[in-house]
Amino acid sequence: MKPVTLILLLTVFSPLWLHGQNSTQIDKTYQKEIARLSKNKVMQSAFNAIEALEPQTNNDLIMLTEIPAPPFMESKRAQKFKAMLEETGATRVWIDEVGNVLALKKGRSGQKTVALDAHIDTVFPIETDVKVKKKGDTLYAPGIGDDTRGLMVVLTVLRAMQQAGLQTEADLLFIGTVGEEGLGDLRGVRHLFEKPEIPIDAWISIDGGPMGRINNKALGSKRYKAIFSGPGGHSWGAFGLGNPAHAMAKAIDYFTGQASGFTAKGPKTSYNVGRIGGGTSVNSIPFEAWMEVDMRSDDPESLKQIDAIFRKSVKSALNDYNRSGVEGPPVTLELEMIGDRPSGEIPPETPLVQRAMAVTGFFNVTPRLTRGSTNANIPISKGIPAVTLGRGGKGGGTHSLNEWWLNENSAEAIKLTLLLTVAEAGLSK
Repeated sequence: MKPVTLILLLTVFSPLWLHGQNSTQIDKTYQKEIARLSKNKVMQSAFNAIEALEPQTNNDLIMLTEIPAPPFMESKRAQKFKAMLEETGATRVWIDEVGNVLALKKGRSGQKTVALDAHIDTVFPIETDVKVKKKGDTLYAPGIGDDTRGLMVVLTVLRAMQQAGLQTEADLLFIGTVGEEGLGDLRGVRHLFEKPEIPIDAWISIDGGPMGRINNKALGSKRYKAIFSGPGGHSWGAFGLGNPAHAMAKAIDYFTGQASGFTAKGPKTSYNVGRIGGGTSVNSIPFEAWMEVDMRSDDPESLKQIDAIFRKSVKSALNDYNRSGVEGPPVTLELEMIGDRPSGEIPPETPLVQRAMAVTGFFNVTPRLTRGSTNANIPISKGIPAVTLGRGGKGGGTHSLNEWWLNENSAEAIKLTLLLTVAEAGLSK
């Protein structure tokens, strides 16, 4: 869609409603703001730059995807992303102490800072084959969509702004964060808000999904690794000793029994025993058995309650097991928290959310306010305006070896991101 078409579209665009649980109206003030901004010559020049950059954007997507980046092992991809940001001529580009890549583009007034983020890491182990394979126009590779495409959106927005000479009032931070996935537990974005070198006033993440997604609600989670330990021994000769696997089984039974009643009512809350392990052989009493547990909720208080149910039930199960007549030393339990993502919500009336909806409607896409677990969880939990947008194009197989992405009209998602970023930062006159 060319910029001139976008301008014509907005002239006939009526107030847009979101239906159902998330229904809200877009304030016409923000629709008018986006209309004025889109007509600006420098904005149209930046739109044209995004179109012209498409071949480079697609080639760089393939190149960056083929650099493995599991959580805690993102440095090689981070260095390459840093070099790409440096080539844009940003004011300053650096890697912070936890591995985040940041590029600062100074604004005219610099009275606030707007961040545009995508995460560097993927869920795949370092040995995973990440070579991109083409089938027709579709690209297949682990991590190509989540979130390497997001990195390319961030980079292309900066490239287009630089080529068009687009200046904002606020400072802009273009960020590739580490540790968004799995046991990374949002460590990159946590660092940016817990130890800020540059305080951030508004946050825009690019992550999964097509255009239209506006994630303004953070899905909180608590994750534990529960490790049950005992002396171990021969399954026949040492029979009667405390068995960590048996104790763990009782703990799962106690927890799921109590959790099922709690989650049957109130705000949506979930629980899952996702991984279990331990033992050395079928004829040995294990000296260790472990499980990893994930709990989530829409509601911060409900998350606290399901967390308390988990901790109390597994300890109660262990005490009951040890009192059941086992011989030798008692089985012990170590609870290791391996994930703690906060809940929260940015109200639809917040200017950043209103602008995100107005910009989405401007591109003739119905905006959808959603809840998810993304980098935006951290600023949302702190009351800082934050949203996560879809990366555009078409894709599927996320977190699988068959992940795919198709460049179908995906430049529009980059234009949408640019327009929202500039609207939030203010176009310098």
